[in-house]
Amino acid sequence: MSSNIKWHDHKVSHVQRVELKQQKPGILWFTGLSGAGKSTLANVVDYELYRRGQHTYVLDGDNVRHGLNKDLGFTDEDRIENIRRIGEASKLFLDAGLIVLSAFISPFREDRNMVRKLVEDGDFIEVFVSTPLSVCEDRDPKGLYKKARKGEIKHFTGIDSPYQEPENPEIVVDTSLYSIEEAGGIVIEYLEANGYIPKI
Repeated sequence: MSSNIKWHDHKVSHVQRVELKQQKPGILWFTGLSGAGKSTLANVVDYELYRRGQHTYVLDGDNVRHGLNKDLGFTDEDRIENIRRIGEASKLFLDAGLIVLSAFISPFREDRNMVRKLVEDGDFIEVFVSTPLSVCEDRDPKGLYKKARKGEIKHFTGIDSPYQEPENPEIVVDTSLYSIEEAGGIVIEYLEANGYIPKI
């Protein structure tokens, strides 16, 4: 980093932004295989938080690759950079006082821990969408598993690229065992129990 770059403090502080929103900000990091239900779950939780008047934003893997990360592919190196950028973007939303819902396969444990270390204790909530590979492959909503099995897609997580399960996630949800509404309820209950949002 250039020595000419200096951090600029703003007149409106993080604490003031949090007080204005009347919530405890945090990063809900949804991780799991393709087809596990990460984005669907994040959207269900986001809608419920919106309905309650909370301030949120969803960062979704596919959507982010249309803009911020459109220059990245799916090699291990590009996946690492993808998560690094998302981590930094999530940190900015967190500073603004928002509850950020980040839905990414994020297959490497080290990368998820890197994002956790960017923020204070309690600001990063790892949500492991633990839906088994067999279920995800049966769902195959985008037809990606079929292509990966045929060798048409390389570096596909769960097929020819590894997925490292979280060791100590704050929340574990298997969408093959719960409806998406029930799974969303589990996340909401965690947020209530830990003071991120008021109980109703």
